[in-house]
Amino acid sequence: MNAVLAVAAKEFRDRLRNRWVLAVAVVFAAFSFAITYFGGAGEGRIGPSSIELTIASLVSLVIYLIPLIALLLGFDSIVGERERGSLDLLLALPITRLELLLGKYLGLAAALALATLAGLAGVAVLLAQRFGAAGLFHYGGFMFSSVLLGLAFLSLAMLLSTLARDRARASGMAIALWFAFVLVFDLLLLGLLVAGSGQLAGMAQDLPAYLLLLNPADVFRILNVFSLDDVRRLYGLASLVPPALGNPWLMGGAMAAWIVVPLALAAWRFRP
Repeated sequence: MNAVLAVAAKEFRDRLRNRWVLAVAVVFAAFSFAITYFGGAGEGRIGPSSIELTIASLVSLVIYLIPLIALLLGFDSIVGERERGSLDLLLALPITRLELLLGKYLGLAAALALATLAGLAGVAVLLAQRFGAAGLFHYGGFMFSSVLLGLAFLSLAMLLSTLARDRARASGMAIALWFAFVLVFDLLLLGLLVAGSGQLAGMAQDLPAYLLLLNPADVFRILNVFSLDDVRRLYGLASLVPPALGNPWLMGGAMAAWIVVPLALAAWRFRP
């Protein structure tokens, strides 16, 4: 663990030194505050009307930004070292490939988590002033699940970095993966739901809904939408998702799998 923590500390310090954490935190803080405070301006109100509706508004922001940031953060973690010629130097040290991979992941994960929490903390202060500390329970869960979403896509980025031959291909694969999970997946699933409407019977009717588990962004959406009764009606797919998917333990397990499995595959691909 000493070698893993040493690599993680170096990665984390590098992100602090180049002000990456500060830049991401400022971007998140600006967008989240604007959505929270001015999101209801079209309806003639300023400021958050409820914690539930604030979370519902921020879910889309997180789904678009955090996966992209996580993928761009980790896509060159291994292939970049290989291109620069520093990978062989690192492996010449008393450290294994698995320790190097885990150290890089932990360092990048710490930087991503810090930037995410710092960016969303400003809204927490605003909500605490408006509704009191007792109303921040759901928002705390939202912040935690946002970190988990970032860790899932960071694991995918590490996997891409071990699969790609160079940084150019790795960056292209990262952008394609973001499009696939954030934009294309839901469109295809919606088309499947419309095409199969009235033709699926019994348990098969719930099959398209369970396909949501194949997308960590949708797992994040369900975790936050189904935990709030007041906002389920705001999402068209919510009425089509079976109540079993509203189980936070099931969805939490699915998110954990999206963190562990790609990272395990990356370790397998990076083996000697």
